[in-house]
Amino acid sequence: QVQLVESGGGLVQAGGSLRLSCAASGRTFSSYHMAWFRQPPGKAREFIAAISRSGGRTSYGDSVKGRFTISRDNAKNTVYLQMNSLKPEDTAVYYCAADDYRLGRVTESYRYWGQGTQVTVSS
Repeated sequence: QVQLVESGGGLVQAGGSLRLSCAASGRTFSSYHMAWFRQPPGKAREFIAAISRSGGRTSYGDSVKGRFTISRDNAKNTVYLQMNSLKPEDTAVYYCAADDYRLGRVTESYRYWGQGTQVTVSS
C-alpha cells in the first residue's frame, strides 16, 4: 500500500502559478505510476496528468496541456504538478493518485488516492 498527502494548494489570481506536491509513504514510490485529477464543485473528477514509474512517459488532459507540467522525484517520494497561466476554471480540489499497474486517464485506473488540496483561482 501507499499513502498520499497533497500540499501546495491555495488562492491565486488568474494568470498566476502554483506548484502542488504529493508526498508518498509506504511501499516503494518508484513502483507506482502517478497521476493528478481535479474535481470542481458539483462536477465529476477530471484527469489532469499522469507520469510513469520512471518519469519517462507523461500524459495530459486537453484542458491543461501546455500550462501544467507533471514531474516526480523518486528519491524524495514526491510527485509535483506545476500549474502556470491559471484560469478561474482551474478552481477545484486537486487529487493525487497512484497505481502499481495501470498508467491511465480515468479514475478507475488508480487504486490509491490522497485527500485532496483546494486550488482557487480568482478573476
